[in-house]
Amino acid sequence: MTQPQSIQEVLDHLDIIIDDAIANNDRAGIFAFVYRRTTAEIQKEIRAGSFEDAERLERMDVVFANLYLKAYQAYHDQEQVSDAWKFAFASSNEPLTILQHIILGMNTHINLDLAIATSSSMKGYEISEIEGDFNHVNDVLFNIVNEMQDRLGKVSPLLFLLDWAGKNTDEKIIDFSMRKARQQSWNSANLLWALESEQAVAIQKIDRLVLKLGAMIKSPRSKLLRYILKVIGWFDEKNVGTIISRLKQDGEAKIKI
Repeated sequence: MTQPQSIQEVLDHLDIIIDDAIANNDRAGIFAFVYRRTTAEIQKEIRAGSFEDAERLERMDVVFANLYLKAYQAYHDQEQVSDAWKFAFASSNEPLTILQHIILGMNTHINLDLAIATSSSMKGYEISEIEGDFNHVNDVLFNIVNEMQDRLGKVSPLLFLLDWAGKNTDEKIIDFSMRKARQQSWNSANLLWALESEQAVAIQKIDRLVLKLGAMIKSPRSKLLRYILKVIGWFDEKNVGTIISRLKQDGEAKIKI
């Protein structure tokens, strides 16, 4: 499979993954759908001229997407992938909640891939030059995050129990913050950009940290949270095609995590 060279080609590749996931009832397709929606929104904002340097932002976004697409293909070809992606993809076959499947993908793609993509795409330039557009991507994402909670309720009717659990436990690992993840990714991108010979070592360290976070997302330390997630999972919709269909809306689908 050739690597996409534009955001539209990225969307086309994601459509293939989503279609395959629906056909095979593979829950890896749930994150792929959420990622496609956010990528489509970025494309929309690029076309609207919302970024300081749209061409540069698209290049970075394509590099970012290709890291996920390459990892997805390598995992299914039984080739080497990062520990964090291997963990996330392997977990797609396990009876986790829909929300956990989404967050496992987001955790790896934002905390690991985004840092790598941002630093590598700015090689030879000052990384600070892309900070404004990087932060504007945050704004774009937060403009479309206000409805996912309701939409997830259509396929995960007991999801509201997490709000109660969050008030009654000290651990809020399930309360995944995209803003915090992207801020950490920006910090990691700056670190990688500043490194040369030690960059591979730094990426391995980030990978290990992301893997640890993924393990906590999959199995929180709190027994109460683990039990709540198990109960939520019992009532989650199990058919991937149905899940994706219900998460869609007319026009642009919007999401909240």
